[in-house]
Amino acid sequence: MCGYENGARNFLTKEERLQILKEYKENLEKEAKGVAERIKEIEKNN
Repeated sequence: MCGYENGARNFLTKEERLQILKEYKENLEKEAKGVAERIKEIEKNN
């Protein structure tokens, strides 16, 4: 396969790694917000 698996590259540029980390952080923040909303919903209904 010449070093590629499913089209994924093994080596990313610094800019690509940075963008991936920023997107990952954003997704984590959204997940945390969703968890907080769910906690409030559960507490409200108890």
